[in-house]
Amino acid sequence: MNLLGWSYRYVGPPDLRALVRPEAEGRSIHSVADFNDWASSLAAVELAEPFTFVIDSAGVLRLAPRRSEHVVCAGGGPVLGAGEMSFREESGQWVVAEVSNQSTGYCPDIPSWPAVAKALDAAGIEHPTGFTHEVVFRRCPSCSQLNIVREEDFVCVFCDEDLPREWNVDWAGR
Repeated sequence: MNLLGWSYRYVGPPDLRALVRPEAEGRSIHSVADFNDWASSLAAVELAEPFTFVIDSAGVLRLAPRRSEHVVCAGGGPVLGAGEMSFREESGQWVVAEVSNQSTGYCPDIPSWPAVAKALDAAGIEHPTGFTHEVVFRRCPSCSQLNIVREEDFVCVFCDEDLPREWNVDWAGR
């Protein structure tokens, strides 16, 4: 654990990790000017949909188009947070409209929010006080399959075994 929280290793399919290339990494956003510069190069249709994001191990927000893989956005490295983020213009400035921890490649736990907030604060981008859509990830101890827990139903959708209440996707990475 570091000062920003836990880091998360990539736990998704190996074939997606093979897509990692330095030129395909997400755009690092250190400031509002960085975001404005990046956003000005995008088509309106791209700005209207959520982006893939990661918070890299240095605590910096990286953004990529929605259809990008989180592991590619992160350059294959560990992250402090990951998910999807959408923006809207408000009083002439871009603000985060919605943000989730939805990343089946990294499966970040809900307590990854402080790292996300810190990266957005450092960039000067206004944001909600927490994830607007929280995703609960658990690995089944019986069949090892990754599950998304819905409506507090901690039961594996693959084998009907109980899922742990505590995050357990990649304890080896801790």
